[in-house]
Amino acid sequence: MPNKVALHTLGCKLNFSETSTIGSQFLSNGYEIIDFWKSIYSPVEKADIYIFNTCSVTENAEKECRQLVRRVLRKNPDAFVAVTGCYAQLRPEEISKIEGVDVVLGSKEKFKLFSLIDSFQKNELACIYVSPTQQLNEFGAAHSTDADSRTRAYFKIQDGCDYKCSFCTIPLARGNSRSMNPEELVKEFSLLVEKGYKEIILTGVNVGDYGKAFGTNLYQVLLKMNIVPGDFRIRISSIEPNLLTDEILELTAESEKMCKHFHIPLQSGSPNVLKLMQRRYKASDYSKLIFKLKEKIPELGIGVDVITGFPGETEENFLETYEFLRDLPVSYLHVFTYSERPDTKAINMPNSVDVNKRKKRTNMLRILSTKKKNAFYAEAVGKEEKVLFEAENENGMMRGFSSNYIRIETPFNYNLVNKFSDVIVSEINGDVCSGEIKGTEKSIDLIAC
Repeated sequence: MPNKVALHTLGCKLNFSETSTIGSQFLSNGYEIIDFWKSIYSPVEKADIYIFNTCSVTENAEKECRQLVRRVLRKNPDAFVAVTGCYAQLRPEEISKIEGVDVVLGSKEKFKLFSLIDSFQKNELACIYVSPTQQLNEFGAAHSTDADSRTRAYFKIQDGCDYKCSFCTIPLARGNSRSMNPEELVKEFSLLVEKGYKEIILTGVNVGDYGKAFGTNLYQVLLKMNIVPGDFRIRISSIEPNLLTDEILELTAESEKMCKHFHIPLQSGSPNVLKLMQRRYKASDYSKLIFKLKEKIPELGIGVDVITGFPGETEENFLETYEFLRDLPVSYLHVFTYSERPDTKAINMPNSVDVNKRKKRTNMLRILSTKKKNAFYAEAVGKEEKVLFEAENENGMMRGFSSNYIRIETPFNYNLVNKFSDVIVSEINGDVCSGEIKGTEKSIDLIAC
């Protein structure tokens, strides 16, 4: 009987929480979870079953899925291959034609492997279990488990989206916005704390939209999570600018259990492009929000999503975005090159931007992001940060994140794993800062950048 399973996630933090839940089902049925990359590169290690949880936000994510499926089958042609996630929901027939895929599971079916599949044996033809998007009305609970051995837990509290952004396939892949029952949420959150997770990351498609069907909202449930006993902190994975309320800001400023970090999608700094994208705010609204956040919490880390090369984005529009971001006190950018997505409004829009121009603009913004991150990190040099260190030993060093999302490394010490440590930031080394555990500094003269 097959007994070794490798799982691979493409896409967002929400997908990671769901992959972990799928993995826990295999563990409880007596299977062994092995590392995906070891199963490919190790000459002796291989998996009998591969599970791919996919993304469909960009064409590259879909391409990567197809390449990885072929790659694992070159390593083990007899492996059972299951593909689920957004790509599977949107284009199951396309995936089923990839030679060697045994089953395609839609968004509603991803947690039902053991009820849908009798035995994990290879099939001549792929089986497809995908419900129409209109039937995606259940909330499938998901969070980090022993299947992925993470220090920080991803906790899914919301799914789907009611927004109609012209470039986005997520509402088609995940359905309308829906949330976890508030009572169940607090119960599951408490269990994650009891299991020893020190940082819990709230995930969803549109986390800020939490709770409408239950007559509540994200702020109210954050209050309940904050009073759960234990040594932990809460990080919001991403929140739309129009949903980041003054109440959430005040709570974040006042509570030590709230991470001083927001990831706030922008997509474009050009008013014209924002209208084409059908976003729910103006560039001026976004700017006011960022300055208000930094005034209230000066050390706040702020990440920004931005898309380059959207149809109709002129050179002038792009420069508006560049200058808009240049002048904002944000910490880093996640830059995406626009990718045509089937069944979206944007795919039929005129004035498509040349692919080479898109890539050039993406590169410019990524360089700006590096400058922004370096400036943000430089502000932390010499200061004390509370860091949650992870278990990986990378060439004698261990790494972790501060509350405001600064990546910090120090010499590996197993006793620091999954504990909050007070660290003095000493210098910047590329995309990570070096730090000295408080009380072990060799000198009070810290290195400046």
